[in-house]
Amino acid sequence: MRFHHFYKPYVSAAARKAQAAKEAKALAKQGRILEPLGTVPQKIATSFWGRAWCQHLESFSDYENRLPRGRTYVRNGSVIHLGIAPGTISGLVQGSSLYEETIHITPLPAAKWKALQSRCRGKIGSLIELLQGKISAEIMAIVTDTRDGLFPHPKEIKLACNCPDWAVMCKHVAAVLYGVGARLDARPELLFTLRGVDHTELITSAAQPSPIANPSTSRRRTLDPAALNDVFGIDLDPTPPSPTPKSPKSPKSPAKSPRKPTDSSSFKATGATVRALRLRLGLEVADFAFCLRVPVKSIKLWESKAGPLTLNPAVIDRLSFFHSEI
Repeated sequence: MRFHHFYKPYVSAAARKAQAAKEAKALAKQGRILEPLGTVPQKIATSFWGRAWCQHLESFSDYENRLPRGRTYVRNGSVIHLGIAPGTISGLVQGSSLYEETIHITPLPAAKWKALQSRCRGKIGSLIELLQGKISAEIMAIVTDTRDGLFPHPKEIKLACNCPDWAVMCKHVAAVLYGVGARLDARPELLFTLRGVDHTELITSAAQPSPIANPSTSRRRTLDPAALNDVFGIDLDPTPPSPTPKSPKSPKSPAKSPRKPTDSSSFKATGATVRALRLRLGLEVADFAFCLRVPVKSIKLWESKAGPLTLNPAVIDRLSFFHSEI
């Protein structure tokens, strides 16, 4: 009995790429909003979060054997849409036809998320440090732990594609899974979105007087509670000192001089400089807005304007701080 007539003829990578561009254009005309992956590097993922995603999937024997089928597809631009939402990855992949993939990911259990927060408490310096993957080896081991980390187990992943391939993980689904790794290179916060947790909670749980990494060097500096309050708007109760016996003869400690405010003249705010600072920090608009304690629409408005910006002094102070960090 012959089965080859059930399968469509082979289509070269160049033909798939050309057809993918044509399909994307047609869908855009229909009002479909696409998030194309584009052509990705030979290594597919290059950042800490992107590599960790791919390595995690490849650590499972079933996935390790089947994932390579999608590497060519993801590298040559065949993934014309890859969307990540809480619990769902959606994709459109150009093969011999245009195929639709839906991957459901079980939300991270609340108990596991609480345990992760507890294990990371006081060990992550800043949101920037977390998203850029500039974290200690200890934290890396915690968040990438195969059993108790952030990444899903195979049993928490449900795969679906409308292609004729009988395999549970066809090459189109494999391309989308690898594509997630490439997507995390630019937007690592999407991993937390996918697992249904708020990445800022990992910082909140760690927001004691903690070190903030300098993105350009391995040198670290420590901020006291007053500095964290000024820069991030976080009120921290000072740690009570250990009780010591009072001596009536002990002189009173001199009053501390007030901390000098950040030199706002160190950063000249324009639409271009605000955007350049955000990109140098490697942050998306939403995360930059979180760091500055302003609405997302404010960042978008500032970056769209030409010339000097008139901003709140507190915002200028925060911009100056981040500018000084790089």
